[in-house]
Amino acid sequence: MKVLGIDNVLFGVGDLKEAIAFYVDEVGLPLKFQVPEAGVAAFTLGDEEPGLLVRAQPGSARVWVEVRDARETAEELRGHGISPLAPPFEVFTGWAFEIADPWGNVIGFTDYVKEPTRARA
Repeated sequence: MKVLGIDNVLFGVGDLKEAIAFYVDEVGLPLKFQVPEAGVAAFTLGDEEPGLLVRAQPGSARVWVEVRDARETAEELRGHGISPLAPPFEVFTGWAFEIADPWGNVIGFTDYVKEPTRARA
């Protein structure tokens, strides 16, 4: 498996509107997009594609990394005895899945198979 780079950092929040107000008005991050019906919003972090994504679902912080093929990566990790927290699932840009390390830290793996122009070279 080759990690191509950071995809997004994800934080669980209790209230999406409150989180948007905090990160835009207080922290000063530009709002990249929001999907209220899905309970998510994203903020720009610098000039790169990766950003901070918040979702109205309390929980631990997560980091997602980009890989060429998330479903293939899930199979590769299963071969090493690492089980995904759930089967790979479809996202806007392609496929994703998450694993937890022995201490409960969550790492997500995502690809851009549906949006190849946005993928890293």
